[in-house]
Amino acid sequence: MTQPNDPTQPSQITVAQIQQLIRERYYASDHDRGTGGTFLYFAEEVGELATALAANNRRRSPPTPAERANLEEEFADVIAWLCTLANINDVDLTKALTKYTDRDRVTGVKD
Repeated sequence: MTQPNDPTQPSQITVAQIQQLIRERYYASDHDRGTGGTFLYFAEEVGELATALAANNRRRSPPTPAERANLEEEFADVIAWLCTLANINDVDLTKALTKYTDRDRVTGVKD
């Protein structure tokens, strides 16, 4: 039986938990690569996400199950590389994201 806050369950993982998991597994090599090299990997993953989004949003045909699975994978990859960048630049993503929970801090909408 799954425990209520079991981080191995995808629906239960928090930003802090995934950032810590990425830190534990990859920090040494990520730190050695540095911000510049790591940002290039992140940008590559964003490009792969863009391709997956295009494949999943065609006007005339719905995505295949494989395309849908790839879309989900690319979202995960982008988040993982963002966590890596945050880790090697000493940014706590949970703390950074609180700007979206403070109604007085964020105003306006981008069109």
